[in-house]
Amino acid sequence: MTDKRAVFDFAIEFSNGGGIQGQDFRLDIVGENIDDEALAAHIIADLRLLMVGKVHILNKRIISEPHKRGAVVESEQAPDEDRFIDLSHSIEAGMITYKGLPAPIICDHLSREQSHHHYAPGTEFQIGRIDMGANTGTYLDTPYHRYAEGFDLSGLDLDTVANVPGVVVRVSGATTRPIDWPAFAATDVRDKAVLVQTGWSRHWRTDHYFEGHPFLTEHAALYLREQGAKLVGIDSLNIDDTADGRRPVHTVLLAAGIPIVEHLTHLDQLPITGFVFSAVPPKIKQMGTFPVRAHARLR
Repeated sequence: MTDKRAVFDFAIEFSNGGGIQGQDFRLDIVGENIDDEALAAHIIADLRLLMVGKVHILNKRIISEPHKRGAVVESEQAPDEDRFIDLSHSIEAGMITYKGLPAPIICDHLSREQSHHHYAPGTEFQIGRIDMGANTGTYLDTPYHRYAEGFDLSGLDLDTVANVPGVVVRVSGATTRPIDWPAFAATDVRDKAVLVQTGWSRHWRTDHYFEGHPFLTEHAALYLREQGAKLVGIDSLNIDDTADGRRPVHTVLLAAGIPIVEHLTHLDQLPITGFVFSAVPPKIKQMGTFPVRAHARLR
């Protein structure tokens, strides 16, 4: 079969401002044709562009011409030693995670002083008690959170939440709130825990955290689903635009069995690749969300 190349102009806008253009750009393709979205994804990946907002493809045509190059693969240098990075917020009494949900109440069920009546002299224990909503702190959503027929915490496959190879997509500093699919096109997300670093966690425990947070678009969720992401996390108030009652990102990802982790933190301490991610909740029936001790192990 004769080799095919796409010839086109493009204009790329970055989500943190600025842009680049290309004229009469040529790209090797597989097959006889390529649509504009796939072509945009190839440009972003080939040029290793980050924080892409929009891609405009112009004057595209397909020509017969021998391919000029092979694939180039680069990987980020992984650290020499294994170490852990905690990606979770601490849960404290009175803490508000999401306005409208109750703050946790943390107290003694059995105090150390009370335990003196139950054990030998010099022996004491404390048994704690907590009353909280399931969406508290850093937590994980399963399909049951959105769909009555979806699997709950007890049906969660550990392969999707424990020691999952991870990638970080950095969009901190973006000038717009929506995070669209081009932000992910430079990253291989297949079978990965995709962690979106918006930088919003810096506002944790402030009023600003609840207003104007970054979020994924529905198109981004569809892209991550089609590209085979295993889990998606974000360091923001919600992975969806809370003004959109449809909650399209939850709807798309959870329908596909892709767990969501919200309210992450410290994603700036991770490399782009070279780590595994874990966020394992308790095994509870008929519950769709619960706090997790999310963490990464650098390999």
